[in-house]
Amino acid sequence: MLGRVRSAMAQLVGGLGGGGSPSSPPPASASSGSAAAAPPPPPPPAAPGPSSSATAASTGPCREPPRSSFSRPAFLQLTPEELLRADDHTGRAVQSPHESGRRLPWSTGYAEVINAGKSQHNEDQACCEAVYVEKRRAVRNNPAPKETSGDLEGGTKGLTFYYWGLFDGHAGSGAAVMASKLLHFQIRDQLRDLVDILQDSSLPPICLEDGPRTVLGEPNRVPLAEEDAEVPNNALPRFHMEKAVSHESLVVGAIENAFKQMDIQIEQERVARHASGGCCALAAVYFLGKFYVANAGDSRAIIIRNGEIIPMSREFTPETERQRLQFLGFLRPELLGNEFTHLEFPRRIQHKEVGKKMLYRDQNMNGWAYKRIEEDDLKFPLVYGEGKKARMMATIGVTRGLGDHDLKVYSSNIHIKPFLSCTPEVRVYDLTQYEHCPDDVLVLGTDGLWDVTNDREVANVVFDVLMGYEPNDPCRYTMVAQELVVRSRGVLKERGWRLANDKLGSGDDISVFVIPLGGPGNYT
Repeated sequence: MLGRVRSAMAQLVGGLGGGGSPSSPPPASASSGSAAAAPPPPPPPAAPGPSSSATAASTGPCREPPRSSFSRPAFLQLTPEELLRADDHTGRAVQSPHESGRRLPWSTGYAEVINAGKSQHNEDQACCEAVYVEKRRAVRNNPAPKETSGDLEGGTKGLTFYYWGLFDGHAGSGAAVMASKLLHFQIRDQLRDLVDILQDSSLPPICLEDGPRTVLGEPNRVPLAEEDAEVPNNALPRFHMEKAVSHESLVVGAIENAFKQMDIQIEQERVARHASGGCCALAAVYFLGKFYVANAGDSRAIIIRNGEIIPMSREFTPETERQRLQFLGFLRPELLGNEFTHLEFPRRIQHKEVGKKMLYRDQNMNGWAYKRIEEDDLKFPLVYGEGKKARMMATIGVTRGLGDHDLKVYSSNIHIKPFLSCTPEVRVYDLTQYEHCPDDVLVLGTDGLWDVTNDREVANVVFDVLMGYEPNDPCRYTMVAQELVVRSRGVLKERGWRLANDKLGSGDDISVFVIPLGGPGNYT
């Protein structure tokens, strides 16, 4: 095992570019780079172009359009010549939606650039949609006539959410492409059961009845005779405790389940769709006055509001999730294949050190302590390395994401997937609690941005660029996204891509969304 791991680590370290995947890894071994209260603002307008596909398909199954060998987000509307230029590793031209084309919802800014050669194509994917959620209709013998299709059962109308997604692929772009085309439909399907509940101001019912709910706006009261009837003592509950569940938590749960269902769909259809590898997934959903930012991987999101930086996600790496990984290895040691130990040590243990005391920590510890080394401790650590070189089971640099169902430890039959979780962390930001100006934005970026740029530097770029444009200029957010990508990529010099301070620029794929929070208004 030690020889296999050393060989795997040598390939990984030798092929890493900006924390990314090895240049020629074995097929199944991948490495990922991996205020005063104000009334709620009116929902920003959706551009008819990018959102039309989601709206038209809102009642259809999650199905992907025909696959092509190389593709970029549809909203870029690239010509064949532009597609070739976007795939050029030498020039690394920045791509953004055309100014003459249909604008993204909310006048969102977007920019991307391909990597410096670590993979054949740009493995990032992106999606920006407005999605209509129709209530799931109960199965009936006599369906409602077509003329009533505008209003749903009980007079409840459907809802619309706005959606932005970034998918950082590794070991191929198949999973990222598939997720970029389908995850918003999975979210829609999870929300369909909640349409009338979310439009009712009362607390959600703990148990859903088979029949339709009470008409909105009417108190949930039982008939008078039944209400006043005396209840037998033996029918009284011994305990009367019910946990209050908010509407917000229902939306969070729907997004979490959507990620899970997306991962299941990738597993079931990965062969037919050629959905190779896996991807980190970062999604932002604007729904009923709130932003829900869901992250599974090492992409990140921040809100910049009046100069203040509000983190809306965190990276999920072997270091940040050490205790979760160790706890799983502790509970289910069979998943470690008798090749790894769930304990962490400051360095690899030598055989001559058996019997001595050495620093260690387990799944319950934040600090360190000493233990006497045993033969079992000579196994390779579950989490090994530091920073961008940290790896889980000497194989992958992220601990959450979609796909990777065939990924195994190099030259073994040990699967990575039980440790690689598809469950996102969802953070919520209530837009109705603050007044926002046109310079307040939500920035989503893959790790190609964050590897070389910190939060404050991103905020400074946002401020500097926006100051040069009128608040009602719809192109200002695209210019911010382009500048963020250009500064993170750097300039090509004799010693590679270099930043303004002559440090190495990002050699990874870079994708950025810049979403205005307080406007800028309707630019149809």
